[in-house]
Amino acid sequence: MKHIRIGDDIVVGNDLPFALQAGPCQIESREHALMLATEISGTAEQLGIPYIFKASFDKANRSSLGGRRGIGLAAGLSVLQEIREAIGCPVLTDVHTEAQCEPVAEAVDMLQIPAFLCRQTDFVLAVGRAAARYGRAVNVKKGQFMAPWDMNNVVEKLESTGCERITLVERGVSFGYGNLIVDPRSFYEMAKTGYPVVMDATHAVQMPGALGNATGGKREYVPVVARAAIGVGIAMLFMEVHDDPDNAASDGPNSVRLDRLADMLAGFQALDTVAKRYPIVP
Repeated sequence: MKHIRIGDDIVVGNDLPFALQAGPCQIESREHALMLATEISGTAEQLGIPYIFKASFDKANRSSLGGRRGIGLAAGLSVLQEIREAIGCPVLTDVHTEAQCEPVAEAVDMLQIPAFLCRQTDFVLAVGRAAARYGRAVNVKKGQFMAPWDMNNVVEKLESTGCERITLVERGVSFGYGNLIVDPRSFYEMAKTGYPVVMDATHAVQMPGALGNATGGKREYVPVVARAAIGVGIAMLFMEVHDDPDNAASDGPNSVRLDRLADMLAGFQALDTVAKRYPIVP
């Protein structure tokens, strides 16, 4: 079973207490991102949970042309670097094109491969090469169209570049139109790779395209799918967190409210302690 280092101080593994990847869906402004990073980091520190800040400088897979996408590459990386230095936590962001891989790998601790791009071979190889060059980790979202055992092929592609700091993310699978479901077997199957498994508890409760020109979601189900994953045994929990999710730039319907985060995490910790005491993952 592999343990993966993220940044200087965080080590994650399926047999270790879970770490937290959390932040807003996209960077809405420098001030807003810094505020959320400070608040979430403080909550995680009080609970003793290792924390990685996540946010996107660009959301390239919007439902409609009018969807808000973020503040862009240069401005976004500047904000992420400031959070990294000021808050002292590792930072994570997505990449969407091969050209973005090098500058992003230079600036952040963890690159994320979006679910829709996890089978794009040239793109995956570009991410892996950039991550290996700078000693970064790669967070791979499993596509909504993929079986968990198919992630073995994605792992093989990344390993071929020399990248071995890999985490595999479950974010639900398409179930008809405008709905996703989480199959708990995915955590077990992806753990067979030996790499740490992550539960994306907020994207998993999306309702893609449900609002016509935007994605809907049911945030009330976040603790349901998160507890299911933690009960199986995972390395990290991914959650989008916002102080005012109903007015968030994107993914508001499935984002966790900041003022409810602490109680939610405390409950997850109690379950995680039991799950790690009696492991079932390979």
